[in-house]
Amino acid sequence: MKRALLAATAAALMVGAAVAADLPRGPVPYYSNTPAPAAGFSWAGWYVGGNVGYEWANVPGSSANPKGVAGGIQGGYNWQWGQFVAGVESDLQASGAEDSFAPWKFSNRWFGTLRGRAGYAMNNIMFYGTAGFAYGDIKAELATASETHASLGWTAGAGLEVGLTPNWSAKVEYLYMDLGNRTFALTGNDLGLHASHLRFGVNYHF
Repeated sequence: MKRALLAATAAALMVGAAVAADLPRGPVPYYSNTPAPAAGFSWAGWYVGGNVGYEWANVPGSSANPKGVAGGIQGGYNWQWGQFVAGVESDLQASGAEDSFAPWKFSNRWFGTLRGRAGYAMNNIMFYGTAGFAYGDIKAELATASETHASLGWTAGAGLEVGLTPNWSAKVEYLYMDLGNRTFALTGNDLGLHASHLRFGVNYHF
């Protein structure tokens, strides 16, 4: 009798184990060593930076073609909606652009701009166009006499900016600037400035 009971118990245990093996299992926690994907680069917010480049120009009303190294500072603010970026930027530049032809010398010693920017971003790479106001000086010299006028005009251009880290970016930019004519008593005619600028810069994003 005992042997029959033991045999029946063993058979029941074996059947129970087999049934348990066939039962569906609950969800198993999933662990992965793969890091979460990085967030996209953000162009939104304030930024400041510096730039250096080259200016080549002509002075309508004369034969002068001032040219030279230019550099300065810039700052602005961007808004971003998906891949579209819009903003405003201002800059102030010192310039070594000048040209002499006896007995005259013409130069553009400084200029600045206030521009809008509109761009298309592919993560940390942004292509943009820019346009706005420009201002700067035009200086005429004849022997020991000189005359300088500040003039207001417009500017437009385009650029490429690349985010290097979450806070730093680098850019290359072309700007065309047209400063309106002013009357110079020294030359007896109106003089303006048409200038092109190619410059490289870096920005720090807050």
